[in-house]
Formats: sequence, C-alpha cells, structure tokens
Amino acid sequence: MCFPRQLSRVFAVIFTLSIGFQLLHAQDLSYDKVTVNGQSYYKYKVQQGEGLYKISRTFSVTVAEILRHNPDVNSGLKLGQELLIPVSATSLSTESSSRQVQSSSPGSTQLKPTGQNITFNHTVSLGETVYSISKMYNTTMEEVYRLNPTARDGIAEGQLLVIPQRRVISEEKEENYRYHTILPKETLYSVSRTYSLKPEDVVRANPGLSVETFQIGRVIRIPFFESYETVVPYEGENSRDEQQANRLLSQEASAERLNLINVALLLPLLDETGNGHLRLQEYYEGFLLAVKELKERGGNLQLLVFEIGKGTDTKKLESLLETMEMQSLHLIVGGVSDAQIKTLSDFSRSRDITYVVPFSQSNGEVLNNGNIFQVNSLSQVIQSKAAKVFLDTFRNANLVFVHGGDNDKMEFVSQIQNRLRENGIRYETVHNSSTLTSTMLALLSANRENVIIPTSGDSHTLRDLLDKMQEVQEANPSLTLRLLGYPEWQTYASLVDEYHQIGVYFLSPFFVDAKDPAVGTFNDAFSRWYGRAPLNTYPDYAMWGYDTALFFLTALQRFGPDFEHRVSQVNVNSLQFAFHFERMNNWGGFINTGLYLVFYDTNGRVIKMDKSR
Repeated sequence: MCFPRQLSRVFAVIFTLSIGFQLLHAQDLSYDKVTVNGQSYYKYKVQQGEGLYKISRTFSVTVAEILRHNPDVNSGLKLGQELLIPVSATSLSTESSSRQVQSSSPGSTQLKPTGQNITFNHTVSLGETVYSISKMYNTTMEEVYRLNPTARDGIAEGQLLVIPQRRVISEEKEENYRYHTILPKETLYSVSRTYSLKPEDVVRANPGLSVETFQIGRVIRIPFFESYETVVPYEGENSRDEQQANRLLSQEASAERLNLINVALLLPLLDETGNGHLRLQEYYEGFLLAVKELKERGGNLQLLVFEIGKGTDTKKLESLLETMEMQSLHLIVGGVSDAQIKTLSDFSRSRDITYVVPFSQSNGEVLNNGNIFQVNSLSQVIQSKAAKVFLDTFRNANLVFVHGGDNDKMEFVSQIQNRLRENGIRYETVHNSSTLTSTMLALLSANRENVIIPTSGDSHTLRDLLDKMQEVQEANPSLTLRLLGYPEWQTYASLVDEYHQIGVYFLSPFFVDAKDPAVGTFNDAFSRWYGRAPLNTYPDYAMWGYDTALFFLTALQRFGPDFEHRVSQVNVNSLQFAFHFERMNNWGGFINTGLYLVFYDTNGRVIKMDKSR
C-alpha cells in the first residue's frame, strides 16, 4: 500500500509513540519468570483467539524467537498452552495488550484443528521425484523417506506421500507460508476462513489456482502475513461470500495489448568457459531473427541485451537490475548459472515480471516462483511424459526389450515396463548376444507391429542392433520390424539411411527436420545476416533462441503481460522445440513438457509428430 509522504510521516510518528508507550507501560507489569539453562523466560499462557504474531508484539520479540524456544508451537497454538518467552532488554509486556487479547473473542470456543499442522498429503504428479518434491516443499529427502519408508523403492504417479509441514518463518514477508491439502467439501471460501484470510490472499499466493486445479487432494500455499494461527476449520456458511470467492477461481484476466513490448536478454556473453560464449552468441543471433520477424508483422518491440558476468559472481547482474531500464520490463530471458537464475528469479518476483529460464534443467526456482517459464524441461518430467506417449502409441504392438551395452536408459525403460504391467500389457525381454537374431525371431509376431526397445542409447549398441534387425528383416520380409530409441540418435548422422531401412522411432523434446522448408528459410536468413552457417550443436542454439523469442514475444503481442492465463492458446511454428507449458503446482511457475515422436519411415520420410498435449 502506498501513502502520501506527509501521511507516512504522521503514521511513523504515531507508530513510534505507540511502541514507546507500550515499553514504558510494560515496566509496570510482571509475568512469572523462570530460568532454563541460564536463559531467563517469561511464562505465558495462550489466550483465546491469539496467534504468534500478537504474542510476539506483546513481548517485543520475533516470531522466530518464540518458535525457536517453543518447538511444539510448530504444530499450532492451543488455548491455555504455556509458552516460554525469552527475556531481553526490550521483551517487556503490557497488561493492557494482554487484556485486549483475552477479550478479543468473548464466549468463543476452541475448534478442533484439521490435523495439517504437522504434516500434509501430496499426490505424486507426472515426472515428480522425491528430490523435486522435497525442493518444492522446502524439506529434505530424508524427511520424506522418514515419513514414507516405501518411497525409497521409488514413487509412482498418483501415490500419496506424507510431507512435513513447513516450519520456518523467514524475515522476508513473501516467504512466510505453509501448505494445505484440499479436503472433501472444502471451498476456497472455507479454506480462507480457516486461516483467517481473504480468498484473494489465497489466490494471490497460488497463481495457478482455478476451478480445474482447486480439487480434493491438491496442495495450495497459505500465506502467513501477520499471524501464525492454529488451524481451525471453518464450519459456517455464507452463500453470498462463497459465490464471490468462487468467482475468483473462474475469472480470467483480460488481454491487454501493449503499445511497446520491453524485453531484456541477459546472458554471460563474454564467458569463454568451454566456448560457451559461441553458443550463447548464436542463441542471441537467433533471438534477433525472431524479433525482426515480429516487427515485420507489426509488433512494437524494444530489446535490451546485456552481458551479466560469469558464474557465481552476480555483482554485475545485481547492479544492472537497479537501473531504470530494468524497472519497466515485460519479459526477462536469460541467466545460465544457478546464482544468476536465483538473482533474476528474486527480481522477477519482486517486480512481478515474467522470467524465462532458457537453458537450465536442474535449477529449482520454477517450483516456487509463479512468474517463471522454464524452456528446457526437467529430465524426469520428459521421461514420464515419454512413457505415457509410448503406452498410448504402442499398446497394441508386440514389444521386445533388449538388454545390453551400458544400459544407461534403464530408468526410462523401467517407467515404461511399470506402465505396461499396470495396464496388463505383455512384453518380452532378451539380452543382446551372439544368438540375439534367433532369440528375437522366436518372439516376433507375424500379424502385429514388432517394436524393439534397447536399454542403451550409445551408437555402438544401436549399430549392432540395426545390423541384426536387418538380418531378420531380410530373412522374413513379411514381418513388420521397428526400433524405438532415444533423443541422441538424431546426432548419429551416418546411420540415418539405416533408420529408413528398418523404421526408427524416438521421443525427444526437440528435433530439427532438415527437409522442412521453414528450416531452410531460417538457415538462409542466418547466413545472409551473419555471413556464416550456424554451429553444428545439439540442440541448435540459433534455433533455440529463435523458437524461444518467437513463442514468448507472440504471447506478449497477442495477450499482453498476463499471457500466462492463455499460454495454452499460444501456437507458433517453432523449428526445433515443442512448446507446451504446464504448472507443476498451484504456486510455482511453468515447465515446458513439449514432446515430439519422430519416425524415420521406410519410404525415406521423416515424420515429426507433436505429442505435447
């Protein structure tokens, strides 16, 4: 809230006098004192309707101090509960404050807590791991394992986990929150009343909350603001307030057309570590080609590009973010190191600016910042989605898994096999040996598509399998043989002709079809503007920059700065990346779960199928 300067001064004087009066008056009052391990404490009993914030103000101590000396309070306050309040030079109390607290809710009774003060439940979603869940809820893997011993053997989509309730209250206001699992019959209004909040407060803390996501079993964040109250279920009814709260879940932000779109691209363009600067330069050059294209379509864009320094040293970046240019942005793209991403994430949260993380897969900021879009998806998310697409595509095929090589794809293979077992679909497993040809032949079907899935993705294993499959195919031309592989197979250019002889599938979040006319047009434009061809990298950084800029600038141009509510309606003809952004939870940002199924058919064609949705 903003106050006129003169009014702020008046408020400051009144506030100062109020504190001074409390301290002076407190000297006349006394509470029983005890000494524990050399530390003096006031003994204080919790009054009706009282929260930690009120008590901390009464004794002029912080909420964190009360929690530290009274660990049982982490599970909530109870009427009559005795607290030990540390005595300090300023931790004096006022009888008047105490009396006000005691009479704050006369005649009211203490209701039964919901049971979510110590733990809450989390339902495992597609692609989640114990590690990502622990990061999401600011706990540790060991704590999750302690409460869920079977999770050590793995977790599955739909599984219910018990999660320890957040127990830390930080000094930063936006970090003060707990979690709540939505229970049967609960509504946005009833949950808000349970925590003495307005429905708007809950919606603000959970930007992904909607009619579709406010569901039984889903978790939402509950902000603390100025109190840390015992959880007391709200059991009353108020139909008008209930209806108003429900409208908050269904209302959609209106599209705001921007006269000028301000975008910043912030990269360590001079960091020569591992020749990374060359790849980032190409990303920037591809980004510029998309800006040029959008301007030609009538977009009014201003692109600011800055070099932000190396690795963990964020001084240059922090200084840059204090400049006037950074205050009026609609979009930030960039950051490479975890330190840079954390700095930009904090800035985007404080200024409510959309922030695109283009490269990092492992940084966890997206799980707790609703303004973030992460382009390069978490590997476990892609694996889980690929396993689902596999099941949908090949459920009627004859499936044969071939073990051998370094078995580096066993994690993904295990996910597929688990899904097959859950759906009652049979599969066969063999080992790659000198007798594989005869062993495989005995398992093949004459009237179904036969899909062979290796547990290794290396080129040596692939070449060996291709040779043996061709041998089987030549001896049995009536059989339909197919090979399912992995994203890195698109880099084995020398094997492409053999892909077409057998028919090879693979799933990947990115793929460039060299025969696509749009790819040829892009490469021609790149050579014309920069006097050279793009580097041969995997993925292609120039197209990476182009696709990213094309998607997000189109979103801003069509829907304005609140495009997150319509991100599913943003469709662009990307060259390399599949784009499909989904929130991983109600309060975090968006992760790209886009996925292609690529098929090298036996007629020499490459078919790229978008399986993102």
